[in-house]
Amino acid sequence: MTAPGGIRGTSFRAWADEAGLTEPQEALAGAGRSRSGAPSRGARELGTEPWAAGGDGVSLRDWAEVADLLGRQPQGRFRVWVRNPDGSPRVIRNDPLLADGTPMPTRYWLVAVADCLAVSRLESRGGVRGAEAAVDGAALERAHAHYAAERDAALPADHVGPRPAGGVGGTRRGVKCLHAHYAWYLAGGDDPVGEWVAAQLAADSTASTQPTS
Repeated sequence: MTAPGGIRGTSFRAWADEAGLTEPQEALAGAGRSRSGAPSRGARELGTEPWAAGGDGVSLRDWAEVADLLGRQPQGRFRVWVRNPDGSPRVIRNDPLLADGTPMPTRYWLVAVADCLAVSRLESRGGVRGAEAAVDGAALERAHAHYAAERDAALPADHVGPRPAGGVGGTRRGVKCLHAHYAWYLAGGDDPVGEWVAAQLAADSTASTQPTS
């Protein structure tokens, strides 16, 4: 299924109907735009819906934007947990089970394009090994344990099927995916790897803005 904008003329309502989504009509108010691209008079600003971050459910706008960022329809429930300054999704928080009951070990998922590209570049130059060498092993183990405890606490009390395993991003020990660590750090997690990634990206940004001789 193509998210809104993927096909000329596709509307949020048409896309939501095709996806089988139902929500209060007010959820669509955030999509109101004038021909100039500015918010229509009376339209909600992006992210002001009470269910958009931390509330019950997810707005159609958020669902559509996350689907576009992922390149596919989300397979389980999520909430936008961290936003960019313009209100667009940066980090989502996933439920511990997908819609079909499959365990979802990654609680926090990095979705912003700029962040994902920056972290991928860091990984490509040995970032995973660099992070493992730089952070304290005991602190990393605690981070995995805290991540797993928070995620598993969100499982339904009567759940008896397969359960998510591992810590950050499903990793049992060490570092596997810098994206998952950075996402949890941005979401407020006490993650030494995510903090290390943030420092590396900040240094990269500073270096890129330095004048060349």
